[in-house]
Amino acid sequence: MPAETHVEQSPISRQEIFEIVRDQLADILEMEGSQISESSSFADDLEADSLALIELVEGLEEEMSERSVGFRIDDEDLEELKTVRDAVDYVAAKLEQQS
Repeated sequence: MPAETHVEQSPISRQEIFEIVRDQLADILEMEGSQISESSSFADDLEADSLALIELVEGLEEEMSERSVGFRIDDEDLEELKTVRDAVDYVAAKLEQQS
């Protein structure tokens, strides 16, 4: 019997997506997760540069690919993501499209 390449998991909630984004950002930016809210602007509030956002995208793709095969954030979509809420909404919509 072949090994499973993808484990079905229950749909991820918007709150779980936020927590994943927040935790990834906290690690990348070396700050407390409690300092990051959905309304936080990457540039203005968190002082995240483009390299930090690329790290965030890579981390999210890795984390979400465990739940959804082939999950990817398109480079051209990255410039539309200005706040944590934008990233959470984007990931939630992308996961919904793939289910």
